[in-house]
Amino acid sequence: MKPVIALLGLVLALPVAALAQTQGVSKTEILVGSIQDLSGPAAGFGKQARAGMQLRVDELNEQGGIHGRKIRLLVEDSAYDPRKAVLAAQKLVNSDGIFIMAGHVGTAHNIAVMPLLFEKNIVNFMPLTAAREMYEPAHKLKYALNVSYYDALFVTAPMLAKEKGLKRPCMLYQDDEGGLEMLRGAEDGLKSIGQQLVEKTSYKRGATDFSSQVARMKAAGCDFVVLGTIIRETVGAMAEARKTGFSPVFLGTTAAYTDLVPKLGGPAVDGLYAAMGPQQPYVDDGSPALRAWAGKYKTRFNEDPSVVSVYGYVLMDLFIKAAEKAGPNLTTDSFVKTMDGMSFAPDMFGTDALTFSPTKRLGSDAARLSQLQNGRWKVLTGYTKPAR
Repeated sequence: MKPVIALLGLVLALPVAALAQTQGVSKTEILVGSIQDLSGPAAGFGKQARAGMQLRVDELNEQGGIHGRKIRLLVEDSAYDPRKAVLAAQKLVNSDGIFIMAGHVGTAHNIAVMPLLFEKNIVNFMPLTAAREMYEPAHKLKYALNVSYYDALFVTAPMLAKEKGLKRPCMLYQDDEGGLEMLRGAEDGLKSIGQQLVEKTSYKRGATDFSSQVARMKAAGCDFVVLGTIIRETVGAMAEARKTGFSPVFLGTTAAYTDLVPKLGGPAVDGLYAAMGPQQPYVDDGSPALRAWAGKYKTRFNEDPSVVSVYGYVLMDLFIKAAEKAGPNLTTDSFVKTMDGMSFAPDMFGTDALTFSPTKRLGSDAARLSQLQNGRWKVLTGYTKPAR
């Protein structure tokens, strides 16, 4: 009996940290989960995000990891369906035992999954959607990368309307939480210069025919169309407009700022403006650092990188820096405490400076403007913050 009592006493004397193991963190590994669209309407987006994340993970693991722990990236497919996203999250959280959810794509998808994550004390880290719900209301387990759809259009819609002398703005938007965020940003931004939408029309997620919506905007005499669209919808709407001789100024959000739009749309999408943050990398870019990165990505994945690849790479880099600084005893609490005092300088991709605190869960609320010129994105402005 005495050996048993002695052993029990020894166990009770151990520090709590020695007894409790944080989910997803072992002596050798950190499990990072992500949910992407790999087979649905935004599959191109999801595959690029996964590749960017994996590239940064591979670099880290080749260097020995974080305090001796390598990262294992586990990615599940939602097919851009919020119901499938919930099932994917249940697998990652309950079966795979991830430490953190990173770069989950989609507004409705993240909103559906966050309650499950927060119940398990898992951080929703830098989701790939720019909806305000990703950082509002403030929550210790929420971190967002940069400018929201709302703020991006609040800044760029009136900026473009004033610069081009546009008087009859309209909007086409996806009929879901993300699209409504874009609509509100455009409406409030235009209101700040005394304008309002003369027509607004929506479409269901996954739609491919935009003839009725384009006809309505054309009939309304719109000279400026704000697009609350993603990839295929941006291409479809602009192609329909060109076909019917409708030629307003088009402005998209960060959801449309991707190389996939000119690749799919060709000349029909040339001239499109987009609110953006980090920039599209090109293998012949003038910056040696960015050109080298793009070349490395192409060698690894046999395709050119996109700005979505950049998002994936950057968000994993932010996680790595914070986890490294949190120290060898990595827990959710130590990670959150570290992130809440972190600042990140602008990087080679043109990411704005990012800062976080217990009450600031969004890295940056500033946006800048680009335009598609001869099939390539060209940055036109510096960063502008919304006037509060």
